[in-house]
Amino acid sequence: MNPIISVRGLCVAYGANEVLKGIDLDIEPGSFVALLGASGCGKTTLLRTLSGFNPVKAGSITVKGQNILHEPPERRGMTMVFQSYALWSHMSVAQNIGYGLKLRRVPRAEIQQRVDKLLHMLGLQGFGARGVGELSGGQRQRVALGRALAVEPEILLLDEPLSNLDAGIRLQMRHEIRSIQRALGVTAILVTHDREEAMVMADQVVILEQGRIAQIGAPEDVYQRPQTPYVATFMGADNTIDCEAQAENGGVQLRVPRVPQAQVWCRAGTPTQGPAQVHFRSEMASLGTADAQADDSLQIPGRIHQVSYLGGGYRCEITTACGAFFIDHPRPMENGDNVTVCIPAHALHIYPRASAQA
Repeated sequence: MNPIISVRGLCVAYGANEVLKGIDLDIEPGSFVALLGASGCGKTTLLRTLSGFNPVKAGSITVKGQNILHEPPERRGMTMVFQSYALWSHMSVAQNIGYGLKLRRVPRAEIQQRVDKLLHMLGLQGFGARGVGELSGGQRQRVALGRALAVEPEILLLDEPLSNLDAGIRLQMRHEIRSIQRALGVTAILVTHDREEAMVMADQVVILEQGRIAQIGAPEDVYQRPQTPYVATFMGADNTIDCEAQAENGGVQLRVPRVPQAQVWCRAGTPTQGPAQVHFRSEMASLGTADAQADDSLQIPGRIHQVSYLGGGYRCEITTACGAFFIDHPRPMENGDNVTVCIPAHALHIYPRASAQA
């Protein structure tokens, strides 16, 4: 399938500050893509550049094979839902949704037909005559989405559209937006800093780091197989241990210099030799005492420093010779208890230490 959007060598700068540094990206028709990364990584700049709001220093953007780099926003076949919603406060819900159609001189009867259809699709039946000031945050978000969809765009751009909503409404809107996108077959590109939001909504996740793409893949692939320390940390594997690695028997033998008895053999796609750093997730480790599983897990002795209740379990801060770890545990623990952190070999993400510190 030919991509609907193709970006090649895209560079964008604000004065002397280069924000995007050679972005290459293909987006398939009808897909839902999430641009994910820490603040300042360039994700919003990339979205605004696609939509035509930012000038380009170098590179190209094509939509369905046509170069749109010099086209104004209204001629790019895209609509955007902004973080602030940007609704017209003096207009009713129906007028807001139909505003783009009115600008395009669509006949009044057709505007009414499309608005009614969207009100039904968005669960806003009976709200058409209301002012937007009478609506809740979730309802305003639906109106902003309806306005974007009314002009029947091929590409829908979403700039952190759920960040201003309460947690419960945000969870509901994730699924509603995804369901509407699938039903209409529109190509959607979402900017978010929320890892869970990206994984729930998107077919493909694009992780940006300092203006470059760090990894692209399906949510499960990026989560289970992070290619860099940055991606591992951003996807939740933020506990780290400095190790020495030796390629051995098609895998890697890890030893922890600060805990000489701690070692484990791991299967690895790419053999690592020398100084290494391993990353692991809080929920993948367990707390116990040293046992006969040493060959299958990395075991680090430590002491409970602090315990927090999460609702479904407890998060324990453990101090060890390798630094502090956060480990999720099903039962309460006491501050000061001596424990052993056990991390299964398959849960360790291994990187050369030079790469980990870059």
